[in-house]
Amino acid sequence: MINFLNLEYFVVAAEELNFTRAAKRLFISQQSLSNHIAHMEKEFGVALFNRTTPLTLTYAGQRLLVRARSLLTYKDETYHELADIKDFTVGQLSIGLSHTRGRVILPHVLPAYRSRFPNIDLNILEGNTSQLETALLHGDVDLVIGMLPFRVENIETVPICAEEVLLVVSDATLENTFGSRAGEIRMQLKKEADLSLLQDCPFILLKKGNRVRTIADELFQEAQISPHVLLELENIETVLALASEGMGLTFYPKMFAANREALSGTGDAGQPLGLYSLKNPITHGTLAIGYHKGHYMSQATKEFIRISKEMV
Repeated sequence: MINFLNLEYFVVAAEELNFTRAAKRLFISQQSLSNHIAHMEKEFGVALFNRTTPLTLTYAGQRLLVRARSLLTYKDETYHELADIKDFTVGQLSIGLSHTRGRVILPHVLPAYRSRFPNIDLNILEGNTSQLETALLHGDVDLVIGMLPFRVENIETVPICAEEVLLVVSDATLENTFGSRAGEIRMQLKKEADLSLLQDCPFILLKKGNRVRTIADELFQEAQISPHVLLELENIETVLALASEGMGLTFYPKMFAANREALSGTGDAGQPLGLYSLKNPITHGTLAIGYHKGHYMSQATKEFIRISKEMV
C-alpha cells in the first residue's frame, strides 16, 4: 500500500527530475529514494520515470504527480483541522503583503493578534502583487493583503477598507516648471486637481505593472496628455523621496501617507508638498484579504481576518 511518505518522496523526485538532487533535498540517500520509487512502480505496476538523462515523467508519472499533490494537500488540511479541534490557539499563519503596506498595516494588527494568540507562529512574506498572488495560489501563504481585484482564480476575498491614490505635488516642481505662475497653478489645483494643468511638469513614476502606475497611466490617458516621465522606479518609497526633493510629481496611496512627516506639509528638504484628491473613480479602490477558497481555513486565520477588519 502506498503511504504519504512515498508520495512526498515521489513529488520531490518529480519536481527535481534528478534522484541525486531530490535525495539531498529530502535528506536521505539516493539508494533509499530509488528504493521508494521502485516500490511505488511495483505497487502500481507501471513505470513512473523514463530513466533517461535527464529523467522525464511517463504519462503515468504525470497523472500520479497531480493526484499526489492533491492527496498531500488534503492530508495537511486534515491535520490542521484536527489540530484546531484540539486547540485552535496553536498553529501557524503565513501572511503575504507588500513591503510598504506592511509598514502601515502590521503595526496596527500584529500586536493585537499576538496578544490574543501568543502561540501562533507568524510568517510574513513581502513581495510584489504577482509574487504574492502566486504564493497564495500555490499554498505558500494562507492570506494575502492587497487591492481588489486579485488576478488569480479560486481566491475568496474579504474587504477591509477603502483606499485612494493621491497626486503628490511639491512647490519646488511647480516653481521650476511655471516660474512666477506657480502660485496661480497651486490655487487652481486646490479648487480642482486637473492633471491637464500639469502636463509640462516632470513625473517620477513606478515601473509598469505596479497597480499605482496602472492607475497613473489610465489618468493620463483620460486627461489626454503624454507626461514627461523623468524616472521609472520599482520602489514607491524612493519615488516619494525624490518627489519630496522637488524632482517631479508622483502618485501615492492615501493609506501610506497617513503617518509620514514628509506628507504633512514639507518634504525632507523643507519643500512644501501638496496632496490632492483627483476625485476620480479610477483612483479609488478597496483593500482586501484574499485566501484560497479550496483550502481549509483555521480558526486562527479567521481571527486574523476579524482583527484586521477591526484595526485597519
